[in-house]
Amino acid sequence: MRNSSLHDTLREFATDAGGRLEAETEGGAEIPFEVISTPRRARSSPLYCYRPLTGAFIRDHLGVLSALPSYAPAARALAAMDGLEEYLSLRGETRIPGDPRERADAALRTFLSAVFQERSEFVLDSERFENAYAELERAVYEGRRVTEVIAPLLGIALDPNSGEIPLGEGLSLIRGETLTDAPAEAVWGDGEEPNVLAMLTVSGESVRPPVSVARSRFRRLLTALRLFERGGYALGPVAWTRSDAGPWRQVAFGGSGRPRLITFIPADQEDELRAFCNLIGRRMPSGGELAWALARFEMGCDRLAPFEALTDYLLALRALLEPEGPSSGRLAQRLSVICAPEPERAACAERTAHAISLERAVICGLAPAEPGADAIVSELAENLRALLRDTLCGHLDVDVRSVADELLAQAV
Repeated sequence: MRNSSLHDTLREFATDAGGRLEAETEGGAEIPFEVISTPRRARSSPLYCYRPLTGAFIRDHLGVLSALPSYAPAARALAAMDGLEEYLSLRGETRIPGDPRERADAALRTFLSAVFQERSEFVLDSERFENAYAELERAVYEGRRVTEVIAPLLGIALDPNSGEIPLGEGLSLIRGETLTDAPAEAVWGDGEEPNVLAMLTVSGESVRPPVSVARSRFRRLLTALRLFERGGYALGPVAWTRSDAGPWRQVAFGGSGRPRLITFIPADQEDELRAFCNLIGRRMPSGGELAWALARFEMGCDRLAPFEALTDYLLALRALLEPEGPSSGRLAQRLSVICAPEPERAACAERTAHAISLERAVICGLAPAEPGADAIVSELAENLRALLRDTLCGHLDVDVRSVADELLAQAV
């Protein structure tokens, strides 16, 4: 087996699909049959037998199968793979879709037909499943090297019913205990709950080393999570990699490994998270004020104590909202007019101005003497996160300073 994650995803779907198809037949759905003849000795009559057309039955019931919760993860896992054309051709498919998702749907239907081929009952047989999966892997991975990279993604928890959240292009979030052969050091940390792992699967030759690709993809995932939902996310300092069915090898990864809190991702939010991560990945700026502000936001998120991040957040906000410099004194009003409802703008501006007044204490290395300073910094961070998120998603113009000034002019 070269891809244990794909194996487990397809097995879960095949089990669910078998149960659904069995229920259909018990409800009166009939499996079509064809009559075939078997030659006997000369001058004797041929033998006739009935062969169930399982593939046709599965094709006719794709509607109910695609509604299964395990269908979408299986289809996404296949859509992210190269080599499905070879598998479909091997299984005798004459029309191979050009669209990756349609190709994955066809491969999933074909794979299920292979698992239950010529059977009139749909209880999953482990041996038949393993044979069908081995055939799929041979066709897809023949001549291709498969490399997996995993790293603990701290500060996040997945729904217990969600073993894996595929995010596209070989990247996924996976509950550590479901990756049965993962190193114990990757799965278990200081707490009682297993880690969530960021996992990247790379098939074929890559221009860049897979660990380097994973470092970039995982960092982009971390950015998307920080913009998606307030939290204390962090990558572990160590990752593990393996090629094909080889042993796991530990590599330094450079994460901070210091989450401040745990953010739970419920099952009904997984599609939203997946879409958001893909959107942020496509719209990640490569330069300019927005990219610089996003980098400062990330630096603030990596600080151990919230108060230490105050200067990072203020620098990011000034890059977006106060290009004239701090002496202009316009940051508080511009931020409040964008981030706060009209009745709350004056209070928001006052709290922002208070946060600015605390900056000198941070620069001097002094802890705030007054209570509530961390709450003020957290509010500032949340406003910055909302500003960055809305700008990257296209809800706000990149020139947010002009947007703020227009809103202030309208309020006069």
